[in-house]
Amino acid sequence: MRSPDHAPSEPPAPRRTRRGIRTRDALVAAARRIFERDGYLDARIVDIAAEAGVATGSFYTHFTSKEDVFTAVLAELQDEMLHAGVSDGTRKDLRRGVEDANRAYLEAYRRNAALMAAMEQAAAVDRRFLQLRLQRSQAFIDRSATAITRLQKAGLADPALDPTVTARALSAMVSRMAYVTFATDQPVPFETLVETLTRLWTNALRMPRE
Repeated sequence: MRSPDHAPSEPPAPRRTRRGIRTRDALVAAARRIFERDGYLDARIVDIAAEAGVATGSFYTHFTSKEDVFTAVLAELQDEMLHAGVSDGTRKDLRRGVEDANRAYLEAYRRNAALMAAMEQAAAVDRRFLQLRLQRSQAFIDRSATAITRLQKAGLADPALDPTVTARALSAMVSRMAYVTFATDQPVPFETLVETLTRLWTNALRMPRE
């Protein structure tokens, strides 16, 4: 039995035949559609199997639970949502680096808003998914903290700021605004959102204007 304090891990596929791989891929694709349609809490294995066009028993050949198939769905999302960190290049590139990082994240979130909302549900009721969510956001926080440290050493950011705490706060601001805007139907014009978050980022660090 898995400890609730550990992020869920995807079980190895028991069948590596072409047919088995196709069935598993169909189940993951179907699961994504069901999670996006119904949310994490209301999604049912029987509906996932029906959406994939297979018997419910076939689901259990590849996955042990709803949690396991949701983990597989999130694994496919990982590369897209782990966007590039903030640039720490020349003075001229500073604002553009922040803007590009924010834009990439917001575009990815907008494309995957329904699934990100399902992940919020899962993280609220299952500590394993909360840990998974925190682990994924930590990669961006670490890159941003490294960039902030270099900017401080170059005299281009407020030296009094703690880089890690600052990176975590700014990351939380961007991710929460993305959730509110795209997952809870409180729309903001996209370019206004990018511009506002970028300005808040650079103002918080006291980065020089071009």
